Amino acid sequence: MTDDDRVFKALADPTRRFLLDLLFARDGRTLTELESELEMSRFGVMKHLKVLEEANLVLTRRSGREKLHFLNAVPIRLIHNRWIDKYTEQRVSALADLKAELESNP
Repeated sequence: MTDDDRVFKALADPTRRFLLDLLFARDGRTLTELESELEMSRFGVMKHLKVLEEANLVLTRRSGREKLHFLNAVPIRLIHNRWIDKYTEQRVSALADLKAELESNP
């Protein structure tokens, strides 16, 4: 499985996207903090975090007895550069704008 495949797999699940949103809002959260935001078992949250870690979207660091989780946005940016940027060129944007304009006027 390639790095891109791991990122796409991780981002495909709404729970994992929610966890990334939580870490974006405030980095360095513990498992307990993340678990408190979801209606699922601790084990379930751990499984989602493992997928995110395997995709390199979440990095961890030990602080005493706690394990802190941090967002790593680099893989998302690489996906954006590879798969989104090329489709947002000026010509494509102009055609999309023209389509919207034509569809909005009867």
